[in-house]
Amino acid sequence: MKTFPMFFQMAGRRVVIVGGGEQAAQKTRLMLKTEAVIEVLAPQLEPELAELAAQGRVVQRAGPITPASFADTALCFIATGCPGMDAALHDLAKIAGATVNVVDQPELCDAITPSIVDRDPVVVAIGTEGTAPVLARQIKTRMEQMLEPGLGDLASLAGRLRGAASARLGPRARRDLWRWVFTGAPRDAFGRGAEREAARLIKDAIQTGNIHAETGGSVALVGAGPGSKDLITLRGVQRLQEADIIFYDRLIDPEVLELARRDAERVYVGKHPGCHAWPQAKITASLVAAARQGQRVVRLKAGDPGIFGRAAEEIAAVKDAGLPLEIVPGVTAASGAAASGGTVLTSRDDVDTVVFATGHLADGAVAPDWLPLLRPGTCVAVYMGVRAGPDIEAALHGVPWRDLIQVSVVADAQRANEQRFDCTTTTLTKALEAHNVTNGAVIFLRLPKTAYAENVVPLQAAE
Repeated sequence: MKTFPMFFQMAGRRVVIVGGGEQAAQKTRLMLKTEAVIEVLAPQLEPELAELAAQGRVVQRAGPITPASFADTALCFIATGCPGMDAALHDLAKIAGATVNVVDQPELCDAITPSIVDRDPVVVAIGTEGTAPVLARQIKTRMEQMLEPGLGDLASLAGRLRGAASARLGPRARRDLWRWVFTGAPRDAFGRGAEREAARLIKDAIQTGNIHAETGGSVALVGAGPGSKDLITLRGVQRLQEADIIFYDRLIDPEVLELARRDAERVYVGKHPGCHAWPQAKITASLVAAARQGQRVVRLKAGDPGIFGRAAEEIAAVKDAGLPLEIVPGVTAASGAAASGGTVLTSRDDVDTVVFATGHLADGAVAPDWLPLLRPGTCVAVYMGVRAGPDIEAALHGVPWRDLIQVSVVADAQRANEQRFDCTTTTLTKALEAHNVTNGAVIFLRLPKTAYAENVVPLQAAE
């Protein structure tokens, strides 16, 4: 980021706006939403500004402008409409050490005015660092549609009741309360204009402790997707934001963890092919132990937890302990790898079967025999198959139509360092070595029907 977004405390602070025309009026309208003391420096004011000055909502200063005019200010807006004059006034403001915004001259701006969605006290600021104001307005329009008009009033009510909630409820119960307030009946009531009903519901929940939420621990197995953090599902993000403790391993993009609550505990379990910092049994026991202590537990897994994610062992342990369990699916590696290359796993009349296979078993033995499944019209996606490359190549050696099998490898799919390359059934091992692929790859083996029909069937017919 070239700019850092933050919210200034404005109550009682001085804001100077230089200019008396429409540009200055626009900045004044924006600042009038705050509790700042607004001074407009200009000898003459356009009608709207003049009326505001007459009402005492802004103060007009018509005298000479010096560096002292900008001293002790929270913000200064320079908007005379004359680029040369604005640049000169900018220099005066900087002598005073002011934070300055010069209209339509981003190179002179210390601060850039964002597009704002106002649901006071809920405020959403949208910025593009001055590069795409049209995009910022489009995002603002969408946010305006998403956030109901009364949301700010609900937030204000919650703010007034925070003290009472803190006095009567523990940390976990407070999180449950506010989650319910903003996702359940109180928000629904506010949305239909029943503010008194919403207030009564919240106050009753604080008084009685009946928050309409689960009070015990739980475990959620969440699929994080194959790489980029924007491939996790909305439900996955919600579970991360509710979690008290998150167990994750090396395949998780660190940026995914930024979607979690800041105070959630993060536990790195460090699973690596052939070298597990945490054995699976220890991970499983830790999930159960944390949930038994009343914590909301998230086991964050790359891709989809139900596909080669060792999820079955964890699910069985959680169920045996009688704890609530949820599985949140994710985008699996094969889907992500195909999509990032602009391809698909199936195609009509050519590839109508997809097989997900693993390159090795839990005990380190050679993978199951998936070779009989590689028939015409099939795509086999081999997960964790890099170390098994020589075995795959050897297994394909005796296949009569091996030259028709299309082999492609995608490593670190959907990440900035993604690699993808094609090879043949006889050069797979060399290709993996040449591209220095050691793990984190999917090997695709495709036998399209058209290629098979064109090359094999005619030969058989000729015989």
